[in-house]
Amino acid sequence: MKNKLTISGTFLDEISHDIPSANWGQVEWRKDFDAMKAIGIDTVILIRAGYKDKMTFESQSLKKYGTMRPSYADLVELFLREAERCGMDLFLGLYDSGKYWLNGDYQKEVEINYRFTEEVMEKYGGHNAFRGWYVSHELSVYDDKQLALYEQLASHLKALKNIPLLMSPYIKGSKQFGKTIDALQHEKDWDRILSVLNGKMDIIAFQDGQVDFSELETFMGINKKLSDKYGLISWSNVETFERGMPIDFLPIDWRNLLYKIETAQSVGMRKLIAFEFSHFMSPNSVYPSARNLYNRYKEWLNV
Repeated sequence: MKNKLTISGTFLDEISHDIPSANWGQVEWRKDFDAMKAIGIDTVILIRAGYKDKMTFESQSLKKYGTMRPSYADLVELFLREAERCGMDLFLGLYDSGKYWLNGDYQKEVEINYRFTEEVMEKYGGHNAFRGWYVSHELSVYDDKQLALYEQLASHLKALKNIPLLMSPYIKGSKQFGKTIDALQHEKDWDRILSVLNGKMDIIAFQDGQVDFSELETFMGINKKLSDKYGLISWSNVETFERGMPIDFLPIDWRNLLYKIETAQSVGMRKLIAFEFSHFMSPNSVYPSARNLYNRYKEWLNV
């Protein structure tokens, strides 16, 4: 285990975009944090603290911008408390309107997140486990307006609490998109993107699931090279669900996960963060195959 690059982080996808809720409460979440800790996870990332009309806590700032549904529970407080109990660092995601960002009204998205993150700091800034920000808005190709959003949010977040900023871009690859990008264009785009974000972001964790396995080492190598060039810490967002099957978003085949882990290690990635443990890899998952994946992973860890 000493020489293996292992999964030591995971996203928490409680306000889900395209996967079903586990319908967990405090007891179930505590059990799952224990399962994470048992395999060496030391970092959790709340992928988004609000999405469209859904909230992880009763946010007064979000209610000023539109009709929001009740949160019914304070999940941010719950996750921070469990992370602290388990000795984990928590990166807190932002608000994704699901509207302004997609429609090109980036300044409105920035404005809402300014107020929202100020509220977050007032409520949760004193928690010891609150160790990083996660910019929830995902980039893939060069876009001036999207980069302006990142620059503004990065400056604002650092001023609120000077802790690491994490981003997790995706590759416009063949497994997810009809029109795909080749490795050369990907490198050109991301050289430009990271030159703009130079000194503003701290950690970059590219998603690993959108390209074919035969292309993965090439794209990962480019990502690592560019991250090093611009002084960013290189993590890999290892997807623990399967792409390219007749039914999407089921737990991944263990052999496919192991291949991606070994590829990330071969190019020198510093850390693996999963998307995501609770649905696709947990012994507590609603999917039996996720429980089996947890067992295969533990056997590989020899724990």
